[in-house]
Amino acid sequence: MNELVKSLPSPTLPGLHLTCLDSGTYKGWLFKWTNYLKGYQRRWFVLSNGLLSYYRTQAEMAHTCRGTIPLATTHIEVGDTCHLVLTSRGRSYHMKATSEGECQRWVTALQQAKASSSLLMHHSDDSGDEGPVPQEYRALTQGVLKTLASKLDDLSTCNELIGKHGAALQRSLSELEELRGSSESSDKVKAVNERATLFRITSNAMINACRDFLDVAESQSRRWQKTLQYEREQRHHLEETIEQLAKQHNSLERAWKENPTSYTGVERPQEGDASDENDDAEFFDAMEDSRAFITVTTGSIQHKRSGSNQSMMSGRMSNDWTHNENDTSGTNHIQLRRTRRSRIPDKPNYSLNLWSIMKNCIGSQVSKIPMPVNFNEPLSMLQRLTEDLEYSELLDRAARCDSSLEQMCLVAAFSVSSYSTTVHRTAKPFNPLLGETYELDRLEEYGYRSISEQVRPTQTHDPTADTLHPQVSHHPPAAAHHVTSQRGWTLWQHITIDSKFRGKYISVMPLGNIHLHFHSSGNHYVWSKVTSTVHNIIVGKLWIDQSGDIDVVNNTTKDTCRLKFSPYSYFSRDVPRKVTGVVEDREGTANYILSGTWDDKMESAKIVDSSQGCGGSEGKQKTVYQTLQPKLLWKKYPLPDNAENMHYFSSLALTLNEQEDGIAPTDSRLRPDQRLMEAGVWDEANIHKQRLEECQRLERKKREAQANQALEEGQDIEGYQPLWFEKRAEHSGESTYIYRGGYWEAKDRQDWSICPDIF
Repeated sequence: MNELVKSLPSPTLPGLHLTCLDSGTYKGWLFKWTNYLKGYQRRWFVLSNGLLSYYRTQAEMAHTCRGTIPLATTHIEVGDTCHLVLTSRGRSYHMKATSEGECQRWVTALQQAKASSSLLMHHSDDSGDEGPVPQEYRALTQGVLKTLASKLDDLSTCNELIGKHGAALQRSLSELEELRGSSESSDKVKAVNERATLFRITSNAMINACRDFLDVAESQSRRWQKTLQYEREQRHHLEETIEQLAKQHNSLERAWKENPTSYTGVERPQEGDASDENDDAEFFDAMEDSRAFITVTTGSIQHKRSGSNQSMMSGRMSNDWTHNENDTSGTNHIQLRRTRRSRIPDKPNYSLNLWSIMKNCIGSQVSKIPMPVNFNEPLSMLQRLTEDLEYSELLDRAARCDSSLEQMCLVAAFSVSSYSTTVHRTAKPFNPLLGETYELDRLEEYGYRSISEQVRPTQTHDPTADTLHPQVSHHPPAAAHHVTSQRGWTLWQHITIDSKFRGKYISVMPLGNIHLHFHSSGNHYVWSKVTSTVHNIIVGKLWIDQSGDIDVVNNTTKDTCRLKFSPYSYFSRDVPRKVTGVVEDREGTANYILSGTWDDKMESAKIVDSSQGCGGSEGKQKTVYQTLQPKLLWKKYPLPDNAENMHYFSSLALTLNEQEDGIAPTDSRLRPDQRLMEAGVWDEANIHKQRLEECQRLERKKREAQANQALEEGQDIEGYQPLWFEKRAEHSGESTYIYRGGYWEAKDRQDWSICPDIF
């Protein structure tokens, strides 16, 4: 640290408020944002040993610290006009300097301190064994011990003085007792008063020294608690990563051992070298001896724990081969897997004035605004719907669960995982044309195959008119989706989109239910989606948020799970994108607590006891749950390299528009405007997009004319019927589209004669 900071500009320059000390400590004034009433307030900042602390005045450094920011986990961002923003653990600190030069010197010092602290974190020993202590930690520890030793010396001095003054006071009292009634008694009484006064002053000094000692101890205790918590989080993250890598390594080694002839250039290990670890180990068989406490208020969940023994979910294999689970010969042989593409052309940098398009459309449905492809991503809504299967292994694990409540935890985690791909995806997908389909065949890799189709929305009748208006165009999108897995589950859904443009943001409300059926247990789960909101439509950087509730219901056992997606708030101290939930059985008894974020991971904690706590800040009753240590249900996969230039697509999304042989002529992969946009030819893509939309409008007018003519002639009106789905009534009385079958058989025969020419 000392070597790094010596390269900073000299602190003796005129007007410089940042002071660099020989000990590697920086001190200076900055203006810190407090609230909307007080605005920016002048604060004294001290940067030392990777920690940035601030005080109201320099005098407060001896007794009161207003806050401490650990730079190792802090994101440093430089704004305009001398502003800088530090973001640490979900909280942002806005500060500004008095000049550009002073701001740059602070930024340089902070970045160097962060680099040094991060280096220390990476070299720390997480095994618990004793090892060499880093220089910065040793300096910090020595500084704390030196301060505490100084306070102890003060206490010792006060103790000696109290002893001396106490002895003198005792002698004076004895002399006063002997001289009682004599003429010298008044002088002795005066001396006793003086001794008593000195004793009182010294006692007060000792009390103040004790108070200072306590303040220093408490301040350092809070710092060490924060440091310890960070170390725990880093250790857990490292354990999860190592476990996932170990499982992948063992699977590769075991598969190669069984068939080494398929691979060249690798020596065969000796017998017994392969690990006996079972990759199919169930998630819920981890140790459950440690306990944690969770405080639950109506509408919110707070989770408090002390450490974590997390069980790492088995990651999806990234190699190009897999075991054939349907092999009935009794031997596990190797089946070579098709190599999927891992990149697409980089996104061109096109500029477009959004306000010129949107200013006349406020209050209208977004689906009716003529958008150029500049605001799209090269995937259709049918393909985005298929992206829900990114973490299908959660359902594979759920199908093997014997407990319906444990199964519910995994199903709830799956419902959250579908939003993880949206955190950077602010562009809209292409609205599918009427009759457009999309298939995804992953039987070899993951044991499932999926088919989706743009189906006809419900007909609407205007009671004030004599004409029937069948909505047969591609607005609004209404898609049916069906997935069958050889690993014990079937999923289907019928989703329509309701979207509104509100000036500053766009709200997208998916309507419809998702159904999931497990073959062995017969459990049937139903849930819906939450509202997605894209902010800063006109000015600023686009960002997306998910908010609302998801009620996952097991119609077979009546188990339930309510997931709450907390909307982002600038004033909230909660973790951004927070998701919490409680799994209850049919009697309403809470069995599991779920917590996490929709863009990163979800955990579950088994409840072992509960009690009623005191009322919350809004008068709501709190329930305190005592739980076992939380276990990891789901963790987001990292994005591919260069994802920021490829529309932030995940590894699965990069393969969705890949060319396939033998697909239906209505498949989204064959759509020309979408294909041209992916290739970066956006001008031609816009031409084809307008052509396809105009064809859809003409087709709609043609169907409306036929419907009106049939109505005038008193004939029955037969509207558009999807090719692969049919409408059926659910138990709730609502209608949905169910897969009628025939698609995969038509693909095997390569008979697409019934498919329309929509492109």
